[in-house]
Amino acid sequence: MAPRLVYLVTEDWYFMSHRLPMARAARAAGFDVHVVARVKNHGASIEAQGFHLHPINWRRGSLDPGHVVESTLEIRRLYRLLKPDIAHHVAIQASIAGSIAALGLPIVCVNSINGLGAAFTGRSVKLRLVRPAVKMALRALINRSGSSALVQTPDDQKALERLGMDPGRIVLIPGSGIDTEALTPLPEPTGPITSAFVGRLLEDKGVRTLVDAHDLLARRGRDFRLLIAGLPDPANPASIPSEEIEQWRRRPGIVPLGFVDDIATVWARAHIAVLPSRREGVPKSLLEAAACGRPIVAADVPGCRSVARQDVNALLVPADDASALADAIDRLAQAPQLRRRFAEAGRHLVEREFSSGRIGRDVVALYQRLLDDASNGTSSSRTGS
Repeated sequence: MAPRLVYLVTEDWYFMSHRLPMARAARAAGFDVHVVARVKNHGASIEAQGFHLHPINWRRGSLDPGHVVESTLEIRRLYRLLKPDIAHHVAIQASIAGSIAALGLPIVCVNSINGLGAAFTGRSVKLRLVRPAVKMALRALINRSGSSALVQTPDDQKALERLGMDPGRIVLIPGSGIDTEALTPLPEPTGPITSAFVGRLLEDKGVRTLVDAHDLLARRGRDFRLLIAGLPDPANPASIPSEEIEQWRRRPGIVPLGFVDDIATVWARAHIAVLPSRREGVPKSLLEAAACGRPIVAADVPGCRSVARQDVNALLVPADDASALADAIDRLAQAPQLRRRFAEAGRHLVEREFSSGRIGRDVVALYQRLLDDASNGTSSSRTGS
């Protein structure tokens, strides 16, 4: 029988956006792939890929203990029914709920801890209060037999080790994979120099800092454009209010695009990719931009610097520094040869380190190794890269 693999993801859109390449690779390798998620708009797309879809009722980001218990019990009922060989839990909420649901069941658990999320980086009083409990739960659940943590960056690997997680259970695979055949280098657009941000509209992503930087450039007399592709995320406490985004629309040169399905259309309109985030996993938006041949300006923080390499394909600036961000955008705007050099280097970087082919092979090899270890009764994971 084919080994059964379950992806536990809070939202259907997140699976389609961030886990589809590795799920395809697992299916091609002979796994029976199931997806457990809250289904809103992408259920038909998941099933069209040939995956088995199991809708559940949970709210991403909810800190209500009653809701957490209810969701965990629902997941446990599904695990008892599906009897997966491997459960791949995506992000912190799914890792905690899924790992608790799998207790006592013969399931190998892979827990993707990417960017450490709002539970670790959020500044609200509520998040600071629950942070110690989240750390304790992750440490206890991942250090148990049959469990491992999958991270995307060395920074996150070191952070989990500092939390007390067994280094032998932490596996490093950089990202989820980019289809370098679908996303190819694009010619620069004509017209005013245009920067673009792609992502959820969160304070932690540095969008407000980017808007401030654009205003600084306008005061310097620069006739630049700024495209902002993405939507607010009400489930995240750092989400930017819709009213504020509408105010941006009325500012000169700023163009909020909302959700964009074909991301290449954004990079076809932009000269420079910008992500001034406070912390990331491996940011998909920068990988897509680099695959399309766009130079990068990004915050010098974990995750961003995995893709944005200083003076190779990017300029790095301190987080929350609008002046430094404006200076970096201005420098690239005035240097077409530098933009071309960064564009070529970024494309080569994605092909070499982050393609869906490479990431898919690495993830499938991890699954197979964990299954072999489980059947042999040996350690559930080994540190890898």
